Formats: sequence, structure tokens, C-alpha cells
Amino acid sequence: MDRVYLDHAATTPVDPEVAEAMTRVLRETHGNPSSIYAEGRAARAAVDRARDEVAAAINADPSEIVFTSGGTEADNLALRGVLKVKDGRDGLITTAIEHHAVIDTARDLVRVDVVGVDRYGVVHPDAIRDAIDDRTSLVSVMHANNEIGTIEPIAEIGALCRDRGVTFHSDAVQTVGALDIDVRETPVDLLSINAHKFYGPKGVGALYVRRGTRIATMQTGGGQEKGRRTGTENVAGIVGLGVAMRIARERRATESPRQSILRDRVIAGVEARVPDTVLTGHRTERLPNNASFCIPGTDGESLIVALDLEGFAVSSGSACTSGETEPSQVLLALGLDRELAKGSLRVTVGRSTTEAQVDRFIDALARVVARLRDSAAVAV
Repeated sequence: MDRVYLDHAATTPVDPEVAEAMTRVLRETHGNPSSIYAEGRAARAAVDRARDEVAAAINADPSEIVFTSGGTEADNLALRGVLKVKDGRDGLITTAIEHHAVIDTARDLVRVDVVGVDRYGVVHPDAIRDAIDDRTSLVSVMHANNEIGTIEPIAEIGALCRDRGVTFHSDAVQTVGALDIDVRETPVDLLSINAHKFYGPKGVGALYVRRGTRIATMQTGGGQEKGRRTGTENVAGIVGLGVAMRIARERRATESPRQSILRDRVIAGVEARVPDTVLTGHRTERLPNNASFCIPGTDGESLIVALDLEGFAVSSGSACTSGETEPSQVLLALGLDRELAKGSLRVTVGRSTTEAQVDRFIDALARVVARLRDSAAVAV
């Protein structure tokens, strides 16, 4: 059976050029970047080159890039780091559809306002404006949702935050590499990046920190990353991140439109072949590779297992909790019925995905859903 991987929002395969660059570092560049002798200088040069590549991809200055262990740490550093420098303000505003790295961190902090979304998952700037008060220190709104793919109006939200003197953070884990991001044009103060979402290695990411943004470190140590994220740098991982960012920037103009065509082919095919399917997220303002649905008469876990047996790797918005399949908080935030939300399915195409694979998937999904619905009818 030829396997077809359609879960690129969860993680992506490491690009061969990225793997080759990391292997060279592991074999040849063993020095500590903080050491001043030749081996250390070589490691520092590799880190600096990667920092330049990451910065160039989002039009930042290299000094504004802080390397982290991934998107989760970047989100935590942004939220906790800003709120630790309170300046008399202790309020955080975020949304009901954020990744757990943001929403769970927010709930661990002192004063949090959670703003709702519309039925497409859009965060309306007016809702953010209304929530800001004199105690608000930070607003955190993701650039695009990882489950339903909806792209948020972060330029408008960032502009109103700037007008009110509030720091603005965006989790851009799903969009870096897929969308054009220019931090000189978009009024964002902090931006989270994760390498394994765009064909880089797991366990490395970055936080963009606009010059002048006050942020405290969350761990003490040797003062690396200008004291903003201490600990010996993961040189091979950082090099992999830099190469992955460069490749993504070079290929974005052709690859994102190609994936958008495949995404629309998935959506059209599923809606035509699977009766009563509900598309989740915004129909057009969504990630180029993301197609997400709720399919009545099924549950997400059964869909994933059945499609896995058919040779397809996909995911669901559901999470297994206490022995029960609970619907995603994101889908519930859209106002979907709980039973409908349990039948969620996310399909995310990638660089290797072909039209033939998409068509095979649609055929398989139609068979699987018919079988699951027949079984459910017999059980009743």
C-alpha cells in the first residue's frame, strides 16, 4: 500500500537539503558558540548565518530573532516574558481558538480576557478593541488557526493595539513559510515560529521580538540570546531552521498557490461525495493547504483509524480525554453542535501531494463514511 501523508499541519517531513545541512553541522561543527577559540567561532558563525536567514524571511533585523526549542516555548516566552515586565499593567487578551500553548499559558496568568469568534473562526478587531482597557498589557491573536485554517486580520488588530500602546503577539506557527509575512509592514511586536511546520526539524523555533519591546527571560543561565533565552544553542537545529526558512521563502510564490488548488480540490470533492458535510473555517480566507470538515454520523477517531487502514494519514479536531472523545474547543467556539463537532476531520496537503493522491483520498473517504454511517445505523 502506498501511504499518503495529509497531515502537514501537525508536522512536515524534513527537507533533504535541511537534513544535509544539519548533518554537516553534527559532523563538522562541534564547538560551543559561546567559546572564543576557532571551533566556537565556527559554531557561532553557523548560528549567525541561520539568524540572518530567519530574519530575512520575515523582513526583520537579525538582532530581533530569539531562538527557542519550538513554537510552544516561543509562545510561553512571549506571554510570560511581557507580563513579567508589567509596568503597572497585568491584563492579557487572547481568543477562544488559540493553540493550547497560548490559551493554557494565558489561563495560568493573573488576568485574562478571552474574546470569541464568529462562525467562521474570525476574530473581529472591534471585539479586541472593546476588550482593551487601562490594565491591558498584551494581546495575543494567532495568525491562522491550526485546526480550521482561518486566517486572522492581524494587521488590523496590531494597528489598534499600537494605537492603545498595547504589546501585540501573534502565533504564526502555521503561516510562516506559507504566507508572506513582513514584520515591517505588519504592526506585530512578537511573532512565534516553529521549524517543523515548514520542513525543518522538530525541537527548534524562534520568537521575533521587535526592537524596543520589553520582555523578560523565563530561565536563568549563561545569558545566551542576549539574555532573552539562556542555554547553549542547538546549533544543528538552528541551522536546519535557517535553511528551512530560506527554502520556504524561495518556493512560496509557486508552492502556496499550487497547494491552494489542491485544497480546493479536496473541499469540492468531499462536499460532492460525502453528503451533509460541513466545511469548518472560512471558505476563502484560510491557509493554502488546509481543508477541515465536520461529518455528521461519524466521530473523528473512527475516521482517522479507518482512513489509516486505507493508507491515509489525516487528523481530527477531537482529543481523547478521560476515555471519551471530546470535541475541540475551537469547533465549539464556532457555535457548532457538540455531536457534529465530534465528527471533525482535518486534511492538510504539502509539497509532495499530487492531484491523484487527493482524488484517491476523496474516494476512500466516501467509502469510509458510508461504512461508518451504515454501522451506526445498524447499532441503533
